[in-house]
Amino acid sequence: MGVTQQQVLDSLSKIKSPRGVALTNANVLSAVVVNDGKVFFSINVDAAEARAWESVRAQAESAVRAIPGVTTALVALTAERKPGAAPSGRAGGVKPEAAHRPPQGDTSPMSRQAEIPGVGAVIAVASGKGGVGKSTTALNLALGLRDLGLKVGLLDADIYGPSIPRLTGIHERPELNADRKMIPIKRFGLAVMSIGFLVEEEMAMIWRGPMVMSAITQMLRDVEWGTLDVLVVDMPPGTGDAQLTLAQNVPLKGAVIVSTPQDLSLIDARRGLAMFRKVDVPVLGIVENMSYFQCPHCGTRSDIFGHGGARLEAERLGVPFLGEIPLHMEIRSTSDAGNPVVESEPDGPHAAVYRAIATKVRDQLKGVVAA
Repeated sequence: MGVTQQQVLDSLSKIKSPRGVALTNANVLSAVVVNDGKVFFSINVDAAEARAWESVRAQAESAVRAIPGVTTALVALTAERKPGAAPSGRAGGVKPEAAHRPPQGDTSPMSRQAEIPGVGAVIAVASGKGGVGKSTTALNLALGLRDLGLKVGLLDADIYGPSIPRLTGIHERPELNADRKMIPIKRFGLAVMSIGFLVEEEMAMIWRGPMVMSAITQMLRDVEWGTLDVLVVDMPPGTGDAQLTLAQNVPLKGAVIVSTPQDLSLIDARRGLAMFRKVDVPVLGIVENMSYFQCPHCGTRSDIFGHGGARLEAERLGVPFLGEIPLHMEIRSTSDAGNPVVESEPDGPHAAVYRAIATKVRDQLKGVVAA
């Protein structure tokens, strides 16, 4: 018999709030989601009390993890400012990490950065908006780096729309080692982890910012990544909490921005690039995805979304242009089948494009990863 919601609540009832009330009676718990041994919920408190509640959050997470049958427990502390209260920190509330103040004299959010043991470089693949093929690019870029002789991991941090399970054809759940860290699933010579491995594909991910931040932190820190030259992180689209959490948790060695050629996508790509620059993350370059369509029957080329916009934008902003990826049925069909084109057609023209992009990325990481 699997873990039940009542078991979780019974465990939480033994934990006291800062005021001495049982946690289950403190009127702070969100709905508790239990799914195949994975438990998710948040503790919602006023921002002024966030520090006092952080130890309670940690106790709750430990208690739930101790329940037989629980494989993963994710407990977020959501701290919001009450209407009319003076703001503490940034508007919208204090984030969970606010309870962990850096040493006096170093108040920069980046002071919380720490390397992931065994990982040489962490790079982000990001986009200003969804629907530009970011996840497909991230996976094939990781495979291209693998083909260059590097040990590569892939973290799917796209919390609201994890695509990597479908793109890799992975249906297993990660196991835990003796230290209760998740073991990445091996596929195509990559170490792969995704929030999509922990929830059902159809499950709506209605998570607030702090829970997103907790999930990303857990997938960075509570995974046994082993020894990697590069960890490629497939980010959610946009410039929100997920991107800031990653930049504040680990010293990113760079970011790859994925865009399509048209102006609407490029506007959002600029925002993404500006965000990474603001947090001192080097931009490794821009990729123009869906750059053109070449008819497989007659060979006629059509610039459906325009062409060359990302290259011009890269030149204007003074960042490398990494390459053009065509809009092609083989890339789409192999991705849908869970057998990406760099793996399934390694000698084809599309695999060559991804490997060329990977080479440019690797060259910018020289001195950090093995050449």
